[in-house]
Amino acid sequence: MEKNIVKKLTKKEINKNLKLINGWFLKDDYLSISKTFIFKDFREAFSWMTNVAVEAETLNHHPEWSNVYNKVDVNLSTHDVSGLSKKDFLIAIYMDQEFIGGK
Repeated sequence: MEKNIVKKLTKKEINKNLKLINGWFLKDDYLSISKTFIFKDFREAFSWMTNVAVEAETLNHHPEWSNVYNKVDVNLSTHDVSGLSKKDFLIAIYMDQEFIGGK
């Protein structure tokens, strides 16, 4: 894994990376980003989570998330650096690309 992916990003780097993703919210403390994904039904939500889980294993970066029926709430942060790293934005981009819901 590339060394610069696991370093804690500066506020300037975070703001630059936020431009690459849509609908994600930066916490005021600059330590995490979050988003809610709404799907057609539970099957779509769980299928999406399964696809993301495979990619998360590949990146060795596992999201904090919760699922209730068709809704998945995601919070991303890199615990190894106590804040945001490039890994968070890579998995956020992947999540957005895999999103097949309508809202």
